[in-house]
Amino acid sequence: MNKGIYTRGYLPHWDFAEGLQAVTFRLADSIPASVIGGWRKELADSPDDATRERELHRRVARFEDMGHGACVLRCPEFASIIQAKLLDGHPQRYRLLAWCVMPNHVHVLFKLAAESSLSDILRSWKGASAVEINRLLARCGHLWQREYHDRLIRDIDHLYDCRTYVRNNPVKAGLCEKPQDWQFSSAGCDWNPDAAQVPPASASEGAPASASEGAPASAGVGAPAEAGVSQSDDSNAEDER
Repeated sequence: MNKGIYTRGYLPHWDFAEGLQAVTFRLADSIPASVIGGWRKELADSPDDATRERELHRRVARFEDMGHGACVLRCPEFASIIQAKLLDGHPQRYRLLAWCVMPNHVHVLFKLAAESSLSDILRSWKGASAVEINRLLARCGHLWQREYHDRLIRDIDHLYDCRTYVRNNPVKAGLCEKPQDWQFSSAGCDWNPDAAQVPPASASEGAPASASEGAPASAGVGAPAEAGVSQSDDSNAEDER
């Protein structure tokens, strides 16, 4: 069931049937709450809400691209897990248009199916991936931040801008030279949402094949620019209700 416009006390969410959405969700340790709180205080005197939120999300995007936190998604095995979760719902629950799995956050551009809700989709991505990744890391605690940032696409120009941002994020962050060089992205998979192709879930040859290679021993617990465990931990899933 779609919730329309709602909030849980921090970011507003836009959940409409067949809505075209740009969503960013982040690892729990990617941006400390104290950093965001400091920015909010600095921007308190902004002339209007739109200006304040635009600047806040610009700062967040720049900060997260600097690779703060444990960045467990830098490990190909973990990046492949969340990429597989994104692909699982296409095309039955949503039409997946573009995505990019960064070291500490994920961007997704997609269109909801008529019977799907944004909150349910995010719960399925975050909850299922948290269980698998935490199990491989032999750790507990929240993998993802409770909140996510979503933006309802307004028009074709907005769609183009968001798609360009998602494709170019690895290049902008200095992780590769061309969008198609980033394996865990729609650009890297040469994704065509109208074709029945599913990129391989396994890591590429030469990349770390297990959680013990290329990933930290333990993970800390911790946008498109506009708008918002124990081994069986599903607390992140519950957060999306």
